[in-house]
Amino acid sequence: MSLTDTFRSYNGLRARGYTHQRINHSENVYVVGDIHTNTIEGFWSLIKRGIGGVYHSVGRHYLQTYLNEYSFRYNRRFDVQPMFLSFLQQVEKRDAVVRQAESVPEPF
Repeated sequence: MSLTDTFRSYNGLRARGYTHQRINHSENVYVVGDIHTNTIEGFWSLIKRGIGGVYHSVGRHYLQTYLNEYSFRYNRRFDVQPMFLSFLQQVEKRDAVVRQAESVPEPF
C-alpha cells in the first residue's frame, strides 16, 4: 500500500497495481485514521539534512549507498545500543555469510 500526498507523480500508482491512498494537504488534511505521510516526510528530511550537512553533494552512482546508510540509521533511531555496535554486528553477520560461501578449491 502506498500512502502519499496529492503530488501528480503518484497518479499512476493504481494503474501499476498498487493500493494507493492520498492525503490532501492543500485542504489542510494531514491525517485520516491511520493514513498520514509524516513518517516518510521525516525520513526524507533526515536524508536531506544528512547529505547536505555531512557530504554536501552525492554522485548518482553513490546515491543508493547513502540511502542505505540513512535507512540503517533511521530504522535504529530508537535503539538503546550505540550505533557503532549495531554496525559491527551487521559486519559480523555479513562476514559469517561470506565465510559460509567460501568453498574448497577442487584439485585438478
